[in-house]
Amino acid sequence: MCFTCIVYVAKIIHYVPILLKSIEKVDVVSLSSYICKKYGFIITTMRKSFFVAVALCSAFVVVSCKSKDSLYKTAYDEARVEQSEGQSQQSEPVEIAPVVSSTSKADVDDSYRTEKVVLASGDEGSLKEFSVVCGSYGNKSGAEKVRAELIGEGYDAIIVQSPKGLYRVVCASYDSRSEAAQARARFKESHPGNADYQKAWLLYNK
Repeated sequence: MCFTCIVYVAKIIHYVPILLKSIEKVDVVSLSSYICKKYGFIITTMRKSFFVAVALCSAFVVVSCKSKDSLYKTAYDEARVEQSEGQSQQSEPVEIAPVVSSTSKADVDDSYRTEKVVLASGDEGSLKEFSVVCGSYGNKSGAEKVRAELIGEGYDAIIVQSPKGLYRVVCASYDSRSEAAQARARFKESHPGNADYQKAWLLYNK
């Protein structure tokens, strides 16, 4: 359609000199009538083309607006869904697993050794049936040094002597076997970096 219009315009330009030469012989009214009769269909075609182009542009704008509205609505719906899912996830209660102490009675080792010992250092009556031994020494001075360190930490430490003459440092002593086993477990947990204390054991004074 545009190519046809260009051809018609070229023809008009071609005939412009002829029209200018004959303009003196023809009055203005006659010339206007002649142009309308000769090239009126060109003007009509151009008008139709203009209206068609306007209609197409309007239709394109309407379709574009509808498409944008549809895209905006889709994005809005997706955002609402994500927001509702996030709120539902935040509202779900979180279960916290109970902390199980490593010193529970079911996990505590209550094995013991039987040995008849006598009190070498400490208060009378501080030696019970079950004791937590955290070190054994051939001389009393070495045992006294360790006992002093434990007393500084808050333990009621004592020293007992075995039948073979060894001096054993006791950090706690109980009449109950289970209480002594629990005390040993706590003692080992509180001294993770001491290899000697990790070897602590239960002594049953028979």
